[in-house]
Amino acid sequence: MKNTLGDLNNHLFAQLEKLSDDDLTGDGLEAEIKRAESMAKVSEQIIKTGELQLKAMVHMDSYGYEREKLVPEMLEVKYGKEIQSGSK
Repeated sequence: MKNTLGDLNNHLFAQLEKLSDDDLTGDGLEAEIKRAESMAKVSEQIIKTGELQLKAMVHMDSYGYEREKLVPEMLEVKYGKEIQSGSK
């Protein structure tokens, strides 16, 4: 899977760096602020989806469901070990 929570984290920090650029003023700054607000809204939904997936996995575990390979790669977890970003 290409888009992970780690990727989201990297995008958010990159946007933060853009916003903290002292050379960014006027229309460019306004555009970055709007982009950051949009990214924050989308990110919030992605995080909520990840939380729901995690809750589903916890539920499956508590009731003894077999879930081989049901751990979503989006959470960057594979049987208790982190997956290195970019490696599949």
